[in-house]
Amino acid sequence: MASRLTNAMARFCHKLNRLKTLEQDMMETSLKRCLNTADLTLLGIGGMVGSGLYVLTGTVAKDIAGPAVVISFLIAGFASLLAALCYAEFGARVPKTGSAYMFTYVSIGEIWAFLIGWNVVLEYMIGGAAVARAWSGYLDSIFNHKIRNFTELHIGTWNAPFLAHNPDFLAAGILLVATAFISCGARVSSWLNHLFAGISMAIILFILIFGFILADPKNWSASEGGFAPKGFSG
Repeated sequence: MASRLTNAMARFCHKLNRLKTLEQDMMETSLKRCLNTADLTLLGIGGMVGSGLYVLTGTVAKDIAGPAVVISFLIAGFASLLAALCYAEFGARVPKTGSAYMFTYVSIGEIWAFLIGWNVVLEYMIGGAAVARAWSGYLDSIFNHKIRNFTELHIGTWNAPFLAHNPDFLAAGILLVATAFISCGARVSSWLNHLFAGISMAIILFILIFGFILADPKNWSASEGGFAPKGFSG
């Protein structure tokens, strides 16, 4: 009895950790390849330059780190470079669709690929919600918070934990519009990504140029707190 149970558990664990076998021609796919190198490059830029660049950078530099926030960017950039090299190696070894799910399935096992796949879904859900919420906040600020006031007056508010103070229908609408563009296909969504990536890069260049022009070295002096006013903790 004990040996049969042990054998059953061993077979079960073996199935959980089985690896996916790939076809001989790994470049063969039923999907249409419609993106070129420039599209993929801009897709990566669009994924890196998100709303957090405009929301968190100034807040962290003003209230927490000061000018030393550039050190955090250097550390984050180095970590991103290592992750990019890992993805580049996986992409060269396993040129199949599926991203982290496929790489994990081929190299580690099925159960780990299952967990990674759902983590990717959760990542996109949280990322999409955060971006839509940020866009909604931007538009609401432009209109002097009239959208939020209208919602609170005609819909109401709630005090539920881990939720916003009021329902954000504008963010939900933004997500629905983004979903509609994505459902049109990779080519259409890539054009939309090109547009927003170009706008983001233009804004970044604008901030860099005028930041160098208008920067005041006195803000780095000891009287203003120096380069790292909060010390190592900042």
